[in-house]
This record gives sequence, structure tokens and C-alpha cells, in this order.
Amino acid sequence: MLAKDIRELSDQELDSKEAELTESIFRFRLRRGTNQLESSAALRSTKRDLARVKTIKNQRATRGDRA
Repeated sequence: MLAKDIRELSDQELDSKEAELTESIFRFRLRRGTNQLESSAALRSTKRDLARVKTIKNQRATRGDRA
């Protein structure tokens, strides 16, 4: 997911996206622990997407910019 696409989301959508990505990371980590994870790249990509979402939420909070 690109940062440009994330910036177009509303605050509520960002909150739900953050929860969804956190849940996905949890599931990937469980699969990795049981050696059922097929692609470690998916975990890495999901972590980066979560970081993008959190960064944009933080930028909006510091600027007072609400979408």
C-alpha cells in the first residue's frame, strides 16, 4: 500500500486499517512460530504498511489536520 493511498483515508478508516494490520501481523507471527509461514516477505510488508499508517496518523495529530 502506498503512502499516497493511505493519506486519502479518513481518520476512522485509518483506525480500522491499523487494527486490521496489527491483527495480520499477529497471525503471521503465530504462523512463523509454528513453521507454517510461507513467505516472510508478507510479514515484512505488513509491518511497513502499519508503520506508514501510524506515521500518517501522527502527522495529522501534530498538524491538527483532520480528514
